[in-house]
Amino acid sequence: MSSPKKKSASRPSVHASIDVPDLEKGLEFYGTVFGFKEISRPFESMAILDANNMTICMHAKAAGTKSSKEGGPRKYERHWTPVHLDVHVEDFDGVLESVRKAGGTIEMEFRNQGPRPAGFCADPFGNGFCVIGEPHKK
Repeated sequence: MSSPKKKSASRPSVHASIDVPDLEKGLEFYGTVFGFKEISRPFESMAILDANNMTICMHAKAAGTKSSKEGGPRKYERHWTPVHLDVHVEDFDGVLESVRKAGGTIEMEFRNQGPRPAGFCADPFGNGFCVIGEPHKK
């Protein structure tokens, strides 16, 4: 006697969220540097961005506010989290220059240590992200 087949779970749709203290400045930074485009504004303090192959929910959240009862206060000084954005780009040097011009920082550059150049960066609000360039030509 065979057991009934389990219904397979569908794969979820994954979106990323970025908290910023000033929504308009966040939209300007990510729009200027990466071309992310606002596609909707469900409410005043939240914008939905088209980031090409991913949706980004950008939230205006004041420093000091908590994400949950157990969570610590939001801090917008420089921080890093193991879960972060890796943004793959064609023009590595051009994007790094845009990060700088838009008020972000480039903390480390790895040009020849792996198969692709990588820049460890931060937006003007302290959120860390990586810029990943095209594979090295052989």
